[in-house]
Amino acid sequence: MNSPQLQRGVFLFLLFAVTIAFGWILFPFFGAVMWGMALAILFTPAYKRLARKMGNRRNLAAIATLSLALVVVVIPLSVITVSLVDEVSLVSQKIRSGDINFANYFQQVVNAIPHWALNLLDRFGLGNVEGLISRISAGAAQGSQAIAAHALSIGQNTFDFLVSFAIMLYLLFFLLRDGGDLSKTIRNSLPLAKPHTHYLLNKFTTVIRATIKGNVAVAAAQGIIGGLSFWFLGVQGALLWGVLMAFLSLLPAVGAALIWLPVAIYFLATGAIWQGLTLIFIGVFVVGLVDNILRPLLVGKDTQMPDYVVLMSTIGGIALFGINGFVIGPVIAALFMAVWDLFASSNEEDGNTPPSP
Repeated sequence: MNSPQLQRGVFLFLLFAVTIAFGWILFPFFGAVMWGMALAILFTPAYKRLARKMGNRRNLAAIATLSLALVVVVIPLSVITVSLVDEVSLVSQKIRSGDINFANYFQQVVNAIPHWALNLLDRFGLGNVEGLISRISAGAAQGSQAIAAHALSIGQNTFDFLVSFAIMLYLLFFLLRDGGDLSKTIRNSLPLAKPHTHYLLNKFTTVIRATIKGNVAVAAAQGIIGGLSFWFLGVQGALLWGVLMAFLSLLPAVGAALIWLPVAIYFLATGAIWQGLTLIFIGVFVVGLVDNILRPLLVGKDTQMPDYVVLMSTIGGIALFGINGFVIGPVIAALFMAVWDLFASSNEEDGNTPPSP
């Protein structure tokens, strides 16, 4: 006769197995599921307000909120993506035709370096300018081919994108409509004390909401400012560089400078002094202030995480999960800190903390 312990062990094994299998099934659509959940968390306050105004007609409120998400988030990103593909193709053609020649730009910068500085570089073994220029030329050629191939792959993967996009919207509708009931089910199912479960779920939703709002706001602000600055200063491919600055701004403190600083140096080295100084001023005092003011207010304040934890978790998340990692990384870091806080507080309540020295 089976003992209760054996039955419970078999049941827990079955529970674990079917959970892993279900996650395996959903894994091909990991991005769609994750962004559906993230957008549901982000737009749930708007859904609740609309539901109250519509007499608690949940289907109508969910459709209205889904339309709002499309107008605010999805449609602008789609328009930017289409324009970016055209810009990437144009820049790639100019690189292949020689209209954009990074080796020539670098040579102009080298020509502006004083001889004493070149001699100093020679002493440190960095004076092989010709070899460096050849590597830049080869890298630019390979980069243009990679950009063209990536732009082509975007068109070839349109069907996969549309399927994932449809799944995300479908999931978003039901998460908005039934998110409250699902949250209650999760809280009741987790084998944790109710206050701990409530705290962890609140931390999860708070971090996702703050990370998306904060990082997206900072990225959009820096990308728009950088792109408009490049367009005003006559830099080719301003949209492409603006989008790259927006993407790199996900790396706090140093991201956007990887784009605007080399361009400013090129302007100064080639005698375009006012353009270089203008770009440095905008980069340091406008783009930099956006990062130093908005990010702590919108990300660090709500997540209650130190800036260095936000930085490391964001970089690590992007390295492991790609673009999805800028949300996953801070969420994992916040839950890590929250679980250890709960563990420490439970030890204090049990009297297990060691006496202070």
